[in-house]
Parts: sequence; structure tokens; C-alpha cells
Amino acid sequence: MPSEAIDRYPSRAGRPASVTPRTDPVVYADANREPPLARRTIANYENQGFLNLYTLFTDAEITAMQAELARLRHDALIMQRSEAIREQETGDLRSLFRVHQLSPLFAAVAADPRLVDLARYILDDEVYIHQSRLNYKPGFGGKEFYWHSDFETWHVEDGMPRMRALSVSISLTPNHAHNGPLLLIPGSHRRYVVCTGETPENHYQKSLVKQEIGVPSKRCLRQLAEQGGGLVAATGPAGTVTVFDCNTMHGSNGNITPDPRSNVFFVYNAMSNRLCEPYCGHPPRPGFIAARGEVEPVRPTPLRIG
Repeated sequence: MPSEAIDRYPSRAGRPASVTPRTDPVVYADANREPPLARRTIANYENQGFLNLYTLFTDAEITAMQAELARLRHDALIMQRSEAIREQETGDLRSLFRVHQLSPLFAAVAADPRLVDLARYILDDEVYIHQSRLNYKPGFGGKEFYWHSDFETWHVEDGMPRMRALSVSISLTPNHAHNGPLLLIPGSHRRYVVCTGETPENHYQKSLVKQEIGVPSKRCLRQLAEQGGGLVAATGPAGTVTVFDCNTMHGSNGNITPDPRSNVFFVYNAMSNRLCEPYCGHPPRPGFIAARGEVEPVRPTPLRIG
């Protein structure tokens, strides 16, 4: 396990809210190396902090993932596991973590070269699954995910040293403007937002349901939105893939429409960026939230359906 004694991105612990420059690259691959996508697509990712892909998976693959989404949601044994996070008010399933270990199908999706090769290119390293989960946002009751940078939490509470990770979100329902789609702030990945407050011990027990520590101030959010030219909603049909940098500021509204909004989510971290001790001084969060220790690189294996 790497040891990163220097805290390059301090946050919380009595610090005032502020916006500071990022000191890590966004795309780590050498400029002369041939990318798995068009160079202009990679350039847009580097500039915006995210990209959307609309035809990466086939209809049969999307249908299989949707069926697995429903199966896991109605599995009584799954609902009893610590990986199952429920909504505070209704008890409905909010998120199911470590799905690449709980589901052979989602393990196969996470290892597919269409995802892994892109992650390895952008991060210029072998990668492993830092975190995976299903997010369920049912109609009429799905709650919001407030604005946050994943990296701020992964750094402070998990001990992720550097910004050398990315997330892949695959929509398993249509995402439109009204059912709580993923919202992103373009260009926000190039700034690190220092958050206020102290990190409580076992903070994850509350933050996975409603995050209140490790969220940016309104002033910082307004500054990022103004610099980025506003907000972008990741809308599209089922099967839309959104890839975003670990430090891109994002969130989503609650869902008061009849239409559910669900996605499967994989985080690829560079092997050279494995977790050290958390920077908040508390014990690490559970392994189902943040893989640590003797992690193994993902071996790209084509997905086979049927």
C-alpha cells in the first residue's frame, strides 16, 4: 500500500471554504499515444471534466443490465446486507454498493474493454475498482444527491492520494430533465474546493443517506458555475454512459416524477494511486465503500450476453 504523508489537498478540519487550483493532470496518457476514442472526445473530457457516450452498449446488453437491476432490488437477502443503503424516510433502497462483487453480470460489465481501456488510457496505468454501486431513484420518492466532488471525500475519508481516478455511470432508465438526472459543472475538475466542518467518526453511516459534511459552500458553487458557464444535465436514453473525472463537481435533484431514474456506477482508480491512511485521522471506511489493501487490476474481458 502506498504511503502519502503529504496532504496535497487538505480540506475540512477548521479550514475556511475556498477554491484552489488542481495540481494533478486530467488526462495522464502521452499525447502521442493513440486513444480508444476520437482525440476531440478526449480533448472535450480534459476541458469539461466529463463526456457522454450514447451507443457504447447494445440493446441486448442494456436489457440484461436492467433485468439485473430489478433482480437485485427485490432480493430479500441483498436488502439485509450492509452494502444496501436505504432512504431515511421511506426505507426504500437508495444505493447498493460493491455490485461488481455481488453480481456476476455487473462484474463482467466493469471488466469490459470498452470501459477499462478508456480508464487505462486516461489514467495511464493499470486500474482497479475503487467503488461500485447501483443508484436507485424511484419515481415520486427518490431523494437528491447534493453537490460534491467525489475526490474530496475519497481523499479525506478514504486516503486517496491524488486525482488519478474516474467514474463511469451507465443509465439503466431514460434520464430526462425532470427525473433527477446527473448534473455536472463544466471545468470544475480543474479546481479543488476546500470544504468546512469537522469529519465525524463513522461519517459514512449518515453521509451515504444525506451528505452534509464535505459539501461545498454556496459561494464556491456559484464561483464554479460562473466559471464553467452554467450546469449540464446528463440526459439521454437508457444505456447512456457518462464518464467523469474524480474531481468534477456534480449532484442531482430529487425525483418527484412518475419515472424512475437508476444507474450503475463504477470507479476506476490507478494502481499507482492506491489508498493510504485517511487524511481525516479516523479509521478507514468499510471496504464495500472504498477498496483498499491487496487490490487487483481489472483484466479487460469482453462482455458476453446470452
